[in-house]
Amino acid sequence: MSVANFETPFTVRAAEWFIGISMIVLAFLKLQDVESFSAMFLNYDLLSRRWVPYASLYPVLEAIAGVLMLSDRLHWLSVPIALFIGTEGAISVFKAVYVDKRELKCACVGGSSNVPLGFVSLTENLFMVGMAIWMARMWL
Repeated sequence: MSVANFETPFTVRAAEWFIGISMIVLAFLKLQDVESFSAMFLNYDLLSRRWVPYASLYPVLEAIAGVLMLSDRLHWLSVPIALFIGTEGAISVFKAVYVDKRELKCACVGGSSNVPLGFVSLTENLFMVGMAIWMARMWL
């Protein structure tokens, strides 16, 4: 997409597109089986443990934020969503893995994944936070 639009693959917009597309793909993987995702997510997500419906709402919020960021629309909505779910997710993963030293499976690619919770899921959440801050700096 970057080559087609800017005649070079290495642009800031390419990085924005990569993160937006990644958020959408990961959200769709989670939405394939929301019940399995929610069950795995409840094992480590701090907000879901206090308010269980958040586990089912999370992939929808991730998809909405990703689509809005990718389309470069409604930053007033996408930025707070991505900032909130990314920050809350990063804190939850950090606590479960690095503080509590729990060995869990990550729900980051859906409920049937065999990916260990840790660096991948923390990175996913930090990319969401970074993208939200970047877009807030650029357009709000």
